[in-house]
Amino acid sequence: MSSLHFVQQGQGPVIVLSHALGCDLQMWDGVAAALQDRYTVLRYDARGHGRSPALTSPFSMDDLADDAAALIRQQAQGPVHFVGLSMGGMAAQALAARHPDVVRSITVANSASHYDDAARAGWQTRIDTVRAQGMEAIADGALQRWFTPEFRADAQGSVLVAALRAVLVGTAAAPYVQACAAVAAIALDAGNRRITCPTLVIAGSRDEATPPAMSEAIAQGIAGAQLQSLPAAHLSAVEQPAEFAALVHGFIRQL
Repeated sequence: MSSLHFVQQGQGPVIVLSHALGCDLQMWDGVAAALQDRYTVLRYDARGHGRSPALTSPFSMDDLADDAAALIRQQAQGPVHFVGLSMGGMAAQALAARHPDVVRSITVANSASHYDDAARAGWQTRIDTVRAQGMEAIADGALQRWFTPEFRADAQGSVLVAALRAVLVGTAAAPYVQACAAVAAIALDAGNRRITCPTLVIAGSRDEATPPAMSEAIAQGIAGAQLQSLPAAHLSAVEQPAEFAALVHGFIRQL
């Protein structure tokens, strides 16, 4: 898919930012602002999210990785540092396994490499709820997973929470359901064993959507991967953008 909506800012080595399910590229506002002095920051809306078009047919995580690879080949001169959170982190894993030529490194934040049957049943429940009742029915539950109670109650935090709630509710139900199905079906462990680029895995110590054990499993499955943690819930890059950016910059600087 070559028509993804993207925003580019800054100058220097290219970092590509890939957002979470039900979000859009504005999820990265704080991180992009923190990185743009040192890097060219390219962030995009995944298919069916934000201002990127949706397709009517089902898709897989491999398709999201292929979308990202096509964007990188169009917009970057050579391999990039690819940073993905949650669904974006799943795309990062698939991208590094399928298209090793386009990535200099990957950062996989608040993500998973596979789900067990119970988790997949939970995804099916969410799909059924959205089909029956629309996006509003799942919005408040999502926000509780995405952010700590303190952040939701904070004056500045609550503004960001409200903005991302509007993005979630504004996401069309059909492509959201397709994305849920793609996320639920991930089976990335075999591909992860083939990943050779430097890899940073970021866990959220208070992440209930993808608990730290899921990040630990990803780090153990990719040769040489580094594991770091932030005291945040699922959308760690929104709760702690400066700290998140510092982890990414420190990792890239080592390379």
